[in-house]
Amino acid sequence: MAGSGSYLKKHTEALVKAVGIEAACQITGKSKATLGRYYADTEEHADRFMPVDTVAQLEAATNYPHVTSALAELNGISVSYDKERRNSSSDGVNSDVVALAQRFAMLMSEYHQSIEDGIITVNEAKRLLRETTALQQVLIEMKLHLEEETS
Repeated sequence: MAGSGSYLKKHTEALVKAVGIEAACQITGKSKATLGRYYADTEEHADRFMPVDTVAQLEAATNYPHVTSALAELNGISVSYDKERRNSSSDGVNSDVVALAQRFAMLMSEYHQSIEDGIITVNEAKRLLRETTALQQVLIEMKLHLEEETS
């Protein structure tokens, strides 16, 4: 649990900082010290984690589910967070295939640019991750359309 505990604490800290410490205190009714203990890396607080209801309150106030996504990653689960909504809905599997091809081309283009110098920087990795997530979303939509057609 040492490695995963540290990972969760980092994401808990990111969540609190995304909301803002003062706002997090108001939302949760907890003090700065209490919130700080949830992400403190000291041995004294190593086994102290933020309660699930507190995580839910803070994640509702921010634009990204930091702790939820960290928990999913630790368990090998993929969570798709889509804060953007498309302008138009898909017309079915045929348009999904076109969108899939376009997204894959974008991913390969980003990869080609990123690997050009032989090193993938943090910013390049973030762009690759965004494209991978967008590709995953297209696959999920395609799966849903295929399930609709078979039922």
